Amino acid sequence: MADYQHAFADALFDPSKPVPAGLVGPDGLPAGRRFDIYRNNVVVALIEALGDAFPVVRAVVGEEFFEAMAGVYVRAHPPSSPRMMFYGADFAEFLESFPPAAGLAYLPDVARLEYARRLAYHAADEPAADPSVLAGLDPAAISQVQLALQAACHIVCSAHPVHAIWRFNATKDKSPVQPGAEDVLVSRPGDAVLVQLLPPGGAAFLLELEAGEPLGVAAARAAAETPEFDLGASLAGMFAARIVRTISV
Repeated sequence: MADYQHAFADALFDPSKPVPAGLVGPDGLPAGRRFDIYRNNVVVALIEALGDAFPVVRAVVGEEFFEAMAGVYVRAHPPSSPRMMFYGADFAEFLESFPPAAGLAYLPDVARLEYARRLAYHAADEPAADPSVLAGLDPAAISQVQLALQAACHIVCSAHPVHAIWRFNATKDKSPVQPGAEDVLVSRPGDAVLVQLLPPGGAAFLLELEAGEPLGVAAARAAAETPEFDLGASLAGMFAARIVRTISV
């Protein structure tokens, strides 16, 4: 049975393969044409699902190019889980090695940002920590504090203006996209997913905190990487965005 299921799945996503042996329709006749229609419908449905999941990628390349590109992807990467909200987890990696999109170097990072938005949307609800627990701590104690970020938080670092590209295609703000590297925080402090441009050093700081480093170590490494890093502004932004889950003193 397992071999037949594998053969069925292989034929479903590869039109060059024959209809699985013994497959018949309701009338008892060989299901060749029926299977071809079903196979086409499955691929079309997955292409539509991918377009819904990555609307900015679709907008950037255009409908015709996206459908052709997505057709290649879905045949090579069929769903491995019935939870379709997570389909396309490796779409960014696919784009990196898809020759027709080689001229759009920023496209994989746009896909990463869009997938991060979906992960944030479907993440578990978590409370936001109260920053008042830091009041009264001396500098030495504060440097040892650990800040755990919410599961809905995702940091996307890019050598391209990925936030501006997303903003131009997904919001009403049509300000010109300027070249340059951008780091983005994707979060869901309430019911809505937020996509925020991070200040210099902000991504390095958050990634250090996410890795479990204490506040002082995270700040020092962010400042070493980006001299213009502003710890006070970063902390204020974190608590304003309500992305800190717990504060361990």
